[in-house]
Order: sequence, then structure tokens, then C-alpha cells
Amino acid sequence: YGTYLEANGYPVKMVATHDVALIKERQGVPAGLEGCHTMLIGGYFVDGHVPVASVDRLLKERPDILGITLPGMPTGSPGMGGPKSGTWTITAVAPDGAKSVYKRY
Repeated sequence: YGTYLEANGYPVKMVATHDVALIKERQGVPAGLEGCHTMLIGGYFVDGHVPVASVDRLLKERPDILGITLPGMPTGSPGMGGPKSGTWTITAVAPDGAKSVYKRY
């Protein structure tokens, strides 16, 4: 996923940690909506293999949310191999914990 972001113009600093669950909890990623990694950018979390179009939109619109997440490791998502499978739902997480659909691909 980092290589994908770099190819789309985002500088990436990867930090290995054994406390991924703690980072997700501190950032407000809801249980059950976790991706395989967490990115912190522009004051938001981006969790999982979120397409760069949604990252671009997040940073352009600057909504009052904690971040966005694409749970799991969907086949064909950015940074994952294989053909796209099913519909991907990017979820926005508000400061009060409310969840809403941010984008479907």
C-alpha cells in the first residue's frame, strides 16, 4: 500500500510496530472496521487499503471526522493482488463514534 501511495504522489514514512491494535484504538478506528494497517495523514486516520481518490477527497474537503477505513484486505484493493471482488465500502468515523458511508467502489 505504501508503494501505491508513493506512486500517487504521497510521501510515505513506514513505522513498524507491535502495537497496531493500540494505535487503531487511540485513533478511533472502530472494532470490526479495522484494515491491516493505519496511516495518519493531515490529522486523520486512513485504515486499510483505501483508494487514493478517497484520500485525496478527505484532504481536500477536510470533513469533521476522525478518519476513514476500508475493513479487511479486499482482493484487488490498492496494494493487494488479484481482481477486484465485490463492492468496497469506505466508512467515515465521526468524533462521537458515528459511522457513515464515505464512498463505495
